[in-house]
Amino acid sequence: MPGHVPAPEAGLLTGVVRADDLGPAAVVLLRHAPTGTTAAVVVDNVAAGPAIGGVRMAADVTVEEVARLARAMTLKNAMAGLPHGGAKAGIAADPAMPATGKEAVIRWFARAIADLRDYIVGPDMGTDERCMAWIHDEIGRAVGLPAVLGGIPLDTMGATGYGLAVAADALAERGVLELHGARVAVQGFGAVGTHAARFLAERGAVLVAVSDSRGAVENQAGLDLDALLAWKAAGKPVGTFAGGDVVERDDLVATDCELLVPAARPDVVTSANVDRVKAKVVLEGANIPLTLDAERRLHDAGVLCLPDFVANAGGVICASVEHAGGTAAQAFQAIADKVGTNVAAVLERSLGTPTLPREAAEVIAVERVREAMALRRAFPGVTA
Repeated sequence: MPGHVPAPEAGLLTGVVRADDLGPAAVVLLRHAPTGTTAAVVVDNVAAGPAIGGVRMAADVTVEEVARLARAMTLKNAMAGLPHGGAKAGIAADPAMPATGKEAVIRWFARAIADLRDYIVGPDMGTDERCMAWIHDEIGRAVGLPAVLGGIPLDTMGATGYGLAVAADALAERGVLELHGARVAVQGFGAVGTHAARFLAERGAVLVAVSDSRGAVENQAGLDLDALLAWKAAGKPVGTFAGGDVVERDDLVATDCELLVPAARPDVVTSANVDRVKAKVVLEGANIPLTLDAERRLHDAGVLCLPDFVANAGGVICASVEHAGGTAAQAFQAIADKVGTNVAAVLERSLGTPTLPREAAEVIAVERVREAMALRRAFPGVTA
């Protein structure tokens, strides 16, 4: 019924939050007493300005996951040169619940964070522009809003996927990847993965494998992208798509391809399966999709892993432009400028060296965060 908040599918939020001199600035745990629904917000760093970060809804989300994602947002926003810090939220609930129940959960969450004024909410896995409209209706503080409310619906327009294609362009310009004819495997054919596939196909890449939460399909001759998008839009699992061979969902990372785009949950490539990766380049569409050990082993094997907070910054760049009152055209131009420039800077510091691209990018981003902290009275003793 309206206003009812259904109980979560999983147990209480769990995990460990590790602090350092950059953050977190705040960790807030929320619980709806009548139902036991829980949520967590981690505001990591606000030196550059109010934090922007998405709200993730998943039954198995943990505080540790939220904290790691919040730090990734701090680095992402700093790397993109945005006037924002980083934050993230997680709601422990099933995102596929009935719409009335989901609205009740989102509105409860919005009211619970009303006083966290340094946190600007955006969409993430399990939430969308309609959820942002509900939050904005409650507290007036959200980005990724529907166009009818003056927003730039970044998921509908594919801002993050566009940024991934821009990153691929930058790799191609520097001879890392021949994009035309490159075989692409997308792990997580959702709001990010579908648009990444579309923008990469426009550049001549060939989609050979995709997966969603229910399965995977592969065709080394190329999947019919338009037919697959229509299949997905109809709510059908990609594993039942007739244009390819059914494969196990978790086997997608082992697809024979030039470009692997993990665009779903964290830690899908770890020390347990990293040796199965056959791609030449890993373009991180999701946040923290590879463990550090996996990235190191791939780097040592000559596989370039472009880190999440560089490659998938298109969404938050779009959100920042929206927050400042800009247009969709301005957002996409900013994505093209910022992502391309940052990929070039990371390659300059890492290509052909023992330095991981992630390590090179972190140095750049942390330097920028410290510069911002040094200018703020709230961070005494910090020097750039």
